[in-house]
Amino acid sequence: MQIAKNGLGTTRPNPMVGAVIVYNNTIIGEGFTSEYGGNHAEVNAINSVKNKALLTKSTLYVTLEPCSHYGKTPPCSDLIVSHQIPNVVIGCVDDNPEVAGKGIAKLEAAGCHVTVGVLEKECRVHHKRFFTFHNKKRPYIILKWAETDDGFIAPLTKNENKPVWITNSYSRQLVHKWRAEEQAILVGTSTVIADNPSLTVRDWTGQNPIRVVLDKHLRLAANYSLFSNDAETIVITESSVERKQTAGNLTFELIDWNLKESIAKQICDVLFNRNLTSIIIEGGAQTLQTFIDENLWDEARIFTGKSEFKEGVSSPIFKGSMISKTEIKNDTLKVYNNDLLY
Repeated sequence: MQIAKNGLGTTRPNPMVGAVIVYNNTIIGEGFTSEYGGNHAEVNAINSVKNKALLTKSTLYVTLEPCSHYGKTPPCSDLIVSHQIPNVVIGCVDDNPEVAGKGIAKLEAAGCHVTVGVLEKECRVHHKRFFTFHNKKRPYIILKWAETDDGFIAPLTKNENKPVWITNSYSRQLVHKWRAEEQAILVGTSTVIADNPSLTVRDWTGQNPIRVVLDKHLRLAANYSLFSNDAETIVITESSVERKQTAGNLTFELIDWNLKESIAKQICDVLFNRNLTSIIIEGGAQTLQTFIDENLWDEARIFTGKSEFKEGVSSPIFKGSMISKTEIKNDTLKVYNNDLLY
């Protein structure tokens, strides 16, 4: 799985798979999924083996069931069979209906000895974005916010159209790293008006996420930073507003804001239909609370800074199990899982 993580942020919407080939208790090949459209992990692992004759006496270890269908690339199961690799150890079955056991069946029919379920729990957690997308028909959702020591995420008023920083530069750089790892990022209208965010990876090297903004009444002018050409931007607006034409990297999607109990669900449907496997919800408070109230979130990443506002916009209210706590200089980062999902 450590090898597989090298593909984080580049393989989407494909899963980031890792593969290792072992001969006589020695690793002779390894690989991870290439950038979307490129080779899968098994192909890269096989290609890395210098002496291909050893493959007929080797074991292939892979985090996810090898594919059995033609997509951007040929089936990995066919390649494994063609090289007569006798043993294949698979972390977990691929839930994608196009595979879902077909790869295993193809390997076994060709005479491979297949072992399934080794470190299965760990592999499913590793492939959480992929499984959430296929099983729940929505992206893997990460809530993220920063709060003061007295529980506020923003002041009541401010004089400038830019963020009031609660966290230090190291925490902010980590957020940019996260942006490079996920496929999309979402904010509400009030956050754009108050902070004019770019929602890019300026402090990290990587691909900018697709920007999603909720703009019910199309209040946002074209000069806001998130409408730059740095990344694709999706505007989600209300059903009563006439659909605007797509222009350049900007597209519009319609939902029905009158169905207040399903706003987050409608947003998730839009994102799923656009093949987005993961998203960071960055705010503001109302947007975050909407996803919490509809129980449409998987993970919450919450920074706490040392500053205090005394009064302001209160942090979202949620229930979750803390899975990690990290000190980042004078900030604290706590990560939670959704109690109602796990």
